[in-house]
Amino acid sequence: MVATLFKKLIKGATKDELIAAGMGGYFADHETCPFLVDAEGEHWDSKYTQAKGNPIADLYNDMAAEQKARATYENLIALTDDPLVKDTLRWLREREIIHFQRFGEGLRLYEEYCNSKRYF
Repeated sequence: MVATLFKKLIKGATKDELIAAGMGGYFADHETCPFLVDAEGEHWDSKYTQAKGNPIADLYNDMAAEQKARATYENLIALTDDPLVKDTLRWLREREIIHFQRFGEGLRLYEEYCNSKRYF
């Protein structure tokens, strides 16, 4: 999803426009192809994925990640004046809120299961 949005944002941009936007290094490596990097140009790495193997810890971690993503979208909304970009970012932010709620539901269901009496 992010790669598709990025591709749309730079579609039709010339080499000179990308250089003027501070993306000369990106253009040198990838031209106008989407490549997953953060706002500072750091490449995505699996080290950012955290899992303990404990469902409760992992679900809380997932919920925190959704809230961090929501906050990032809010920051991006504040940085742009383009109404179409704002609409796209709002849509993405709403998805993070829904994901947070679904992880919360999963956590509640798991905790209910763990606390229930089971007869065999």
